[in-house]
Order: sequence, then structure tokens, then C-alpha cells
Amino acid sequence: MSTWVLLRGLTRETAHWGGFPQALAQALPGARTVMLDLPGNGRRHGDTSPWSVRAMAEACRDDLRRQGIAPPYHLLAMSLGAMVATEWARLAPGEVTGCVLINTSMRPFSRIDQRLRPRNYGRLLSMALFSRDPLASETVVWRLTSQQPHPDPDILAQWVAARAVHPVGRANALRQLVAAARYRAPRQAPVSRTLLLASEHDGLVHSVCSRTIAEAWGCPLWLHPTAGHDLPLDAPDWVVRAVADWAG
Repeated sequence: MSTWVLLRGLTRETAHWGGFPQALAQALPGARTVMLDLPGNGRRHGDTSPWSVRAMAEACRDDLRRQGIAPPYHLLAMSLGAMVATEWARLAPGEVTGCVLINTSMRPFSRIDQRLRPRNYGRLLSMALFSRDPLASETVVWRLTSQQPHPDPDILAQWVAARAVHPVGRANALRQLVAAARYRAPRQAPVSRTLLLASEHDGLVHSVCSRTIAEAWGCPLWLHPTAGHDLPLDAPDWVVRAVADWAG
């Protein structure tokens, strides 16, 4: 049985995958999908988020050990989670069979204005520091991460409910931002089997970030022509098909 470990991004949790893990498991017969929360998010919202991506990767490895889930693993991760997956593979390459990295960005491959588009700085800062309205905050997240013309009220309700149960503290959000900004990826792919997925119309992170990583690492890149940053939200079937084709 192959084990697929799923990691979300900045301040997001397992609940934000929606029905994607089930669809992935159906497309990969015999596979087990395991969703982990980064420290400070989701079921681990009471933990202190580390200041480094390396410490986040170590925390995820410890989580699986406590659950008795042994390697090797396939890691499927997006955004900050993809940085954690990359560092995990660098720290323990014998544990990682392959990585699927979605809409990520890492030093030294991209400029700061490519890694986070400048037009979003103000909205993200305001939401992190001053927002008191969960629905308004989640609506902003939707508009930043999706290219769908209108937010889905049912999905927004699920996100608001997740925020109520597992609130992410401002200090933890800041720690995650700093960890992401400071992280420096290896110049060579930490594992040979790596697939990059990116969205041409990602409004949060420029797709050139994934293009540059794919070129440097010599790994395949699939580009979606219309989806936003949250590719599993906007185009889940496309992601599942890409992963299944790559996994063979």
C-alpha cells in the first residue's frame, strides 16, 4: 500500500481539502491518504508554529511516527506545505518516494514580488492583523486563491466553521509567514520523482515560480490554464488526473 501525505499552506488545515482526498484515493487504487496539519493550524492550532520550515517538516514526521504510519511516503502539498514537503525530502530522502508540489515558490528561484504578488500585501496584512469577521476573512481568502467568479456559499460556510473550531492565532500566522519568506530550497531536486503543478492565473503566487523550479530541478510541470492558487479547489479533477498519470 502506498501512503500519500497531504499538506496544506499558510494558516490552512485539513478541512480545506474538501472532497479532494477522497477523489485522489479513488484514482490511486490501494493508496492510503493521510492529511496532516502544520503546527499552529487545524487540529494543531494550539501548538506554536515554528519559525522555520525545517522544524515544520520535523513536526510532520513526528506526527506520522506517533500515528504508527511508517515510510515511505508520497508527499502532495501546496504553497507553504510544498516548502515543508521539499525540506522533508531533503532531510530524509529515504522516507520520500516522490513529491507533488502545487503552486509553490521558494528562494533562490524567484523574486519576492513573484513569490507573493504585491497587490495582495495590504489585504493579507489587514486580514491577518485586524479582521474580526470570519465570513469576511474567508471571502477574502476565496477571492485571493480562486478564479471562480462567485464564492460557493456552502464551501465558505465550511471554512467559517473550521475557523471557529480551529482558530489560527495572529502570532502563529506571522511565524508561518516568516518561515515561508526565509526558506531556501535546495538547488537540485531533493528526490528524483518530483512533479510540479501550477496555475497560469494564480493571483497570489506567479506561475513563473513553478516554471523556474521545474527548469532548475529538471522535473515535469503541468500548468492549468484558468485555475487560481487553490488548484485542488478550482480544478480537483484535473489535479487528480495529473497525479494519477504521473504516479503510473
